[in-house]
Amino acid sequence: MSFLIAFSLLAFAPLCFCGKSSSGYLYPQFYDHSCPKAQEIVQCIVAKAVAKETRMAASLLRLHFHDCFVKGCDASILLDSSGSIISEKRSNPNRNSARGFEVIDEIKSALEKECPQTVSCADILALAARDSTVLTGGPSWEVPLGRRDSKGASLSGSNNDIPAPNNTFQTILTKFKLQGLDIVDLVALSGSHTIGNARCTSFRQRLYNQSGNGQPDNTLDESYAAQLRMGCPRSGGDQNLFFLDFVSPTKFDNSYFKNILASKGLLNSDQVLSTKNEASMELVKKYAENNDLFFQQFAKSMVKMGNISPLTGNRGEIRRNCRRIN
Repeated sequence: MSFLIAFSLLAFAPLCFCGKSSSGYLYPQFYDHSCPKAQEIVQCIVAKAVAKETRMAASLLRLHFHDCFVKGCDASILLDSSGSIISEKRSNPNRNSARGFEVIDEIKSALEKECPQTVSCADILALAARDSTVLTGGPSWEVPLGRRDSKGASLSGSNNDIPAPNNTFQTILTKFKLQGLDIVDLVALSGSHTIGNARCTSFRQRLYNQSGNGQPDNTLDESYAAQLRMGCPRSGGDQNLFFLDFVSPTKFDNSYFKNILASKGLLNSDQVLSTKNEASMELVKKYAENNDLFFQQFAKSMVKMGNISPLTGNRGEIRRNCRRIN
């Protein structure tokens, strides 16, 4: 009998181990005993922030992405500059655009009251990304937990490893592959652009001078381009904001993919998904046709992204304040 019990325990054990790292696992139940209210606290504060400003959902989701693509999901993006640390907040992808840091601070201080030095900033980012997705109508998933926080940041990693809106399709795919992600993950995760905004400076070249010949991007719908030019002039207006998905800008759905098929992707990095690669074009079509399929894959790819090189065991630390090392 005891053999059977042992066997059945073994049979179920792997179910909660979602991402092996070099010295330990991430699993959704990580805080069940040490901080049982952790997920509830995160969800509550994220919900409050998104109710106050819908855009915050996209901002929090993006923080997790910009964290994971630089040295793994270790909350390095949250560190301010101090001593030998040069903050990733100064990098090209983050400067004047990464936001939501105050929401993370509020979550962290609530968690420190509830269970001091227990829940990592890296896990807060992963949970806030999931909650933001759900709150805007997207899919839910169990978030594997147990990441620890880095003791350093990488400005160069932030500048070089995060895909940029004007990168070629191949460069973007290469940046995903370097993180252990594939073309399916690339297309599904790009679907997060169903919510949120982009600044004029991130797509201006498509409106006026796509390939250096003074001509607009011919893969951009002309009437849509004309509309965009009204708020994004040749010079000035760099910080003017535009919806990434003009059809349902605050609803997490598959209209992003439908827009791309209609040549109305906002960023170059959105539109190239349907113009530069057969396999990615097929995926765009599939997700445009089938919202459930998109949701399913988005959840899977988010778990996979959340598993990029986590610090576990005794590597890293649990920061008391997400902006600085202990």
